[in-house]
Amino acid sequence: MKVGLGFDVHKLVDNRKLIIGGVEIPYNKGLEGHSDADVLVHAIMDSLLGPANLGDIGKIFPDTSEEFKGISSLILLEKVKFLLEEKGYSIINIDCVIMAQKPKMAPYITKMQQKIASILKIDEEAITIKATTTEKLGFVGREEGIAAQAVSLIKLKKNKNMV
Repeated sequence: MKVGLGFDVHKLVDNRKLIIGGVEIPYNKGLEGHSDADVLVHAIMDSLLGPANLGDIGKIFPDTSEEFKGISSLILLEKVKFLLEEKGYSIINIDCVIMAQKPKMAPYITKMQQKIASILKIDEEAITIKATTTEKLGFVGREEGIAAQAVSLIKLKKNKNMV
């Protein structure tokens, strides 16, 4: 088994939808980025890619590529799942935290878990998503951006060729 850590942060800007965990959250700002800037899914992807020695999302999905401009991060997450399966890994669990002063995330967490579990084809109980503020400290506290962190546990599947 291997443990992976992922972290991501995006700036809050006007005239963008706020997408976190694959869920559109009503808010007067959204996250700036090349894709849909889903900070939670980006952290999850990095936490899965790292322990499988696949690099990070910047390597796999470069922000210089038009192919990924405006793309749903859930589509990218599905590609990460495929890459893990190609290397023989399965996902055991994912534990995440979203850091946002506003808006409140609690009403959307169950839907986020459902969407992510559906894409990864794992049980919803294998994904824990928590949310916190930073008590008005730092860029999150000043409502300049939102951050997310994820820790994942993956396991190499045994096959008949392995000892």
